Amino acid sequence: MGSLCSNGSGCCDIEIERVYVVQELPPPETEKKPKKKKKSILPSLPKVPSRHKPPCDKDLKARKIQAWWRGTLVRRTLLKAALSAWTIQCWWRKTLAERLEKRRMEALHWMAQEARACVTIQSWIRMLQIRQQYWRLRYATHIIQVSWRWYNCHTRGIFEGSYELTGNQLSLQLDIFLGSQVCRISDCIPLAIKN
Repeated sequence: MGSLCSNGSGCCDIEIERVYVVQELPPPETEKKPKKKKKSILPSLPKVPSRHKPPCDKDLKARKIQAWWRGTLVRRTLLKAALSAWTIQCWWRKTLAERLEKRRMEALHWMAQEARACVTIQSWIRMLQIRQQYWRLRYATHIIQVSWRWYNCHTRGIFEGSYELTGNQLSLQLDIFLGSQVCRISDCIPLAIKN
């Protein structure tokens, strides 16, 4: 048997199974020695005859409806529990993903900060090394230039000369020493002398 029900958002097909009434049969009789009954102190109650009738058609239908309703309630409860568990699992997975992403971003930020700090320190050290090298070269250049200038000044300008004044003429003889070179100048210059 089956029925179709709807609760507003859709339809669901519900199967109702047949319900069978099972009665317990008495155990098979075997030859046993009769047991001795113990006498009880309490007076025994008279046995009431059972009025057990086979269930009628209405009772069977009512039992089917009750079973269907109980099954529906159980399925609803299980569905609600499953949906609640699924919602909690989704939320927890999302929370874990957000935490993981946050930790990853913090680690990435920390690595970038460390890399920036390393690059800054390295650039400062390189700058100091290059500056020291520059100052050493500049000092060496200065020493070489001073020495060269001093050497050039001492070897450059030695003048020796003599002159002779005869009448209205000036005779000059100059010797200029430039390092290993010698330059000799001799000249006679007429003088305009008025009497």
